[in-house]
Amino acid sequence: MLYRESGQFKTSYTADMAVFPIREDKIGIALIMLGALIVPFVATDFFLASVAIPFLVYVLAAIGLNILTGYTGLISLGTGAFMGVGAYACYKLTTYFPDVNIIIWILVSGFFSAAIGIVFGLPSLRIKGFYLAVATLAAQFFLEWCFVRISWLYNDNASGAIEVPRRTLAGMPITGANALPEVRYLILLALVVLLTWIASNVVHGRIGRSWMAIRDMDIAAELIGIRPLKTKLLAFAVSSYYAGVSGACMMFLWYGGGEAADLFNINQSFNILFMVIIGGLGSLIGAFFGAAFISSLPTVLKFGLPAIGIPIAGATAEHITFLLVGFLIIFFLIVEPHGLARLWQIAKQKLRLWPFPY
Repeated sequence: MLYRESGQFKTSYTADMAVFPIREDKIGIALIMLGALIVPFVATDFFLASVAIPFLVYVLAAIGLNILTGYTGLISLGTGAFMGVGAYACYKLTTYFPDVNIIIWILVSGFFSAAIGIVFGLPSLRIKGFYLAVATLAAQFFLEWCFVRISWLYNDNASGAIEVPRRTLAGMPITGANALPEVRYLILLALVVLLTWIASNVVHGRIGRSWMAIRDMDIAAELIGIRPLKTKLLAFAVSSYYAGVSGACMMFLWYGGGEAADLFNINQSFNILFMVIIGGLGSLIGAFFGAAFISSLPTVLKFGLPAIGIPIAGATAEHITFLLVGFLIIFFLIVEPHGLARLWQIAKQKLRLWPFPY
């Protein structure tokens, strides 16, 4: 082992329940954050736009779905639609209030997704499992229909697309055609760090324990005083909030505009679900692993392999991506439900190389 917990004594309940109770863990997190801050200064624009920025966007969506499915045990197939609600809400807010900083509206747009998530989460009190998945699938199709048919959402644009306006922060453009990838990456990094810290504190506290009690046995949780409706709706709200912020970031800080109806479809919902399954259910670090794997795999196959002298056609890379993702989904569902996070945890216990205690 590189370091041990022995000798680091806890003198309070707060210290014992800390997210990072060991001194070396805090040092490790600081080093990781330092490395993340260095990335935009050493990486190419292609890497930032094709790998780093998509990874950060998908992390937020995967954390949101993991809160609902991994921690609360409620299956959802409507994450893509909730992401779309956040994108459209941010677009309307920045249209009506152009003088307010866009970062504020990105964070506020998640509350609109949370409200929609609560509405479609109401059936979770009576149904669960396959039937709840069908209910959230219905939400996906209904919201997709709204994205296409309600022209007010995209300001009656003839193309039906969201046109991201130019917005600045401290004189630097952060959205629009002139926004640099380095600036967009740093803003996304700050949002991911903030929201991950909030999610970590929530799942390690009273609310998180209530979610896990509902997941493990909802009847027993109700008998010990946990209110199922309030707890489940809160999980839907928090999950949808993260999805909404992710959708707003995807549209404003990644794509820079486009037809949201095509972007936030059922395929996007399945994509986020695959990240959670492969990364690991009930694990925040699993959301990072799953997002990193799913978002970077196509780029690595299409551009990484030819860069090292292994030629591969675009269609072949796409087929390999589908086959590999499908195999891993089946493998982790049957063999290891906690996904890549569990495999890394085993390696961490052997070598003590990773600071995250999840």
